[in-house]
Amino acid sequence: MSSLNHLICSSAKVVLALPVLLSFTSVETAIAQEPLHESHHASAQLVQDVRKATEKYLDVNNAVGYGPAFGCVTGPDHGAMGIHYVNGALVGDGKIDLENPEALIYEPVGNARKLVGVEYIVDAATWMKNNPAPPTLDGQDFQFVAAPNRFQLPDFFELHVWAWRDNPNGAFVDWNNKVTCEQLHVQEE
Repeated sequence: MSSLNHLICSSAKVVLALPVLLSFTSVETAIAQEPLHESHHASAQLVQDVRKATEKYLDVNNAVGYGPAFGCVTGPDHGAMGIHYVNGALVGDGKIDLENPEALIYEPVGNARKLVGVEYIVDAATWMKNNPAPPTLDGQDFQFVAAPNRFQLPDFFELHVWAWRDNPNGAFVDWNNKVTCEQLHVQEE
C-alpha cells in the first residue's frame, strides 16, 4: 500500500495544485503584457495625433514651404518610402514639433501625390548641443543616421510615422511594403 498509495497521493497533490499554479502563470502573463498594451496604445495615439496634425496636407498643394527632395525613395531590398517633401527651415531649427513635421511623404500615383506618412528630422549635432539625450516623440525613440548616408546629410535623427498608410512592419519603421514608386510616371486612368 505504501508505494502505490504514496504515488497516488503525490499525483493527486500535483493535479490539485495545477490550477493554482496556472492561475499565477496567467496573472504573471497578463501583468507582463500590460506594458506592451500601453506601448501599443501610446503608438496608436501618436499615429492618430499625427493624422490630425497633417490632415491639411492630404492635398499636396497645401504643402506650402515643403518641396520634393531625393526623388522617390525605394528600399534596398523591399518596400519604399515615397517622395519626401521637405521643409528646410524646419529641418534646420533644431526642434521637434508634432504639429510641424520636417518632411511629408507622398506616394506617386501618376501625376498625383497621395500622403502616406511623415518624417521628423533633426540635425544630430544641433540637437545634442541643446539636449541631454536623443529625441523622442510621445515616447517613440528616433533613429540615428550617421554620415555618410544616401541623402548626403550630416548626422541626423529621424522618425517615420506612417499615419496615412498602414505599414505591416510597424507604424515607425523606415520602409513600408505597402508604398511603391512604380507609378511615378504612370498616368492615372
